[in-house]
Amino acid sequence: MDPLSLCWSCGQPGVCELVCPACSTLQKPPAGYFEFLDLPESLALDGPALQTKFYGLSRQLHPDLFTLKTPEERACSLEATSILNDAYRTLRDPIKRAEYVLKNHGFETSEQRSKDVPPELLEEVFELNEALEEIRGGDETVRPHLEEADRKFRGMLTESDSELEREFRNYDSSQSEEVLKKLRGILNRRKYIQNLVSEVEKELLATHGHIAD
Repeated sequence: MDPLSLCWSCGQPGVCELVCPACSTLQKPPAGYFEFLDLPESLALDGPALQTKFYGLSRQLHPDLFTLKTPEERACSLEATSILNDAYRTLRDPIKRAEYVLKNHGFETSEQRSKDVPPELLEEVFELNEALEEIRGGDETVRPHLEEADRKFRGMLTESDSELEREFRNYDSSQSEEVLKKLRGILNRRKYIQNLVSEVEKELLATHGHIAD
């Protein structure tokens, strides 16, 4: 929290905690997830430490504890609980956590479109699209090809996750903008591959259902 802020209740200067040390009044929470949880910004985040913070703050900020407090404190409790839940959902997921940190540093991850094929996947995506069209038209002979593509793209997702883990550690030790740029590229490529996996899986399940019927 802002070290220059004043307690909204008693006016105590320099209040930088969720609870004013002078009058024990709950303060308006900071919007930043790491700041709110009093954790250093980290991509290779310590999961148990995050969980400990979450459960501790959940007990401290639960709205039921503020039912007899002032309307201002009840509002602070509701806002803090909402931010806490959003922070935990975001930071416990490596992909969402990386996207959050990138956004905070001005690096938006792109929404992948069908035409935005990573250059190294052009040939494979072309063949995949042909196979998808054929199986949609009832040609079951391409099913083994799609199943192989599904395995291959899932393997690429695993490789991407390993890359992300390495770059997470690189960023935490360097705080380098170049690492963030690299992370954005990995995330965008991963998102495209995840879309391919979802599309193949949907068609395989759909056509399998038709066969079973």
